Order: sequence, then structure tokens, then C-alpha cells
Amino acid sequence: MSGEPLDAEVFDALQDAMGEDFVDDLENYYLVEAPTMLTDLKAAAESGDQDVLRRAAQSLKSNADVFGAKALADRARHVELGGVGDDPAATFAELEALYADAAAALIEWRDG
Repeated sequence: MSGEPLDAEVFDALQDAMGEDFVDDLENYYLVEAPTMLTDLKAAAESGDQDVLRRAAQSLKSNADVFGAKALADRARHVELGGVGDDPAATFAELEALYADAAAALIEWRDG
């Protein structure tokens, strides 16, 4: 994983457009809901439910895009369009690591 977990320009533009309080609410929502999205993705992959898998990946991708978590959004987009691939455990480990990096950056910016 290279680069910053969040694109500062996207994050700053979001704050400028929506206001700091609204962005704080979005951050809190994301920090609570994204782990559930990851859990839903994993459960859908394990059950073979491709519709739920695509919806969960799309939700994760869209939420990551809002904050400029490009690496996470890109990986979730790959899952949305192509499934988890031949090594689901590696896919989930990568998604979880990318989420952890993005979440840590959000918390740092929020509390910074």
C-alpha cells in the first residue's frame, strides 16, 4: 500500500462544501458502519450471495470515496465488479488493512 490513506484535497473539499460539523457526523457514521460493511462482505462471500456481495462492496466503495480513501475505494470497486477472487482471505485482509489505515487517518484529522 503506497501513498496516503486519505486524499487531503478530497477531505478539505468535503469540509468546505458541507461544514466541519456535518463532516464530523459523517466520519463518526463511517467509523461505525464501515466495519459492518466489511462483515457483510465477508458473510456474503462465504454464503455465495453475489448480489449482497456487490451491494456491500458498493457501499464500502462509496463511503470510502466520500473521504478520499482512494486505495480502499479502488479495492472495494474491484470486489464489486469481480468478486473476491481466488483468495478471499487475502482480499479481506487487504480491505481490512486499507480500512484501518483510512480510519486511523480520519481519527487523526478529527482529533488532530
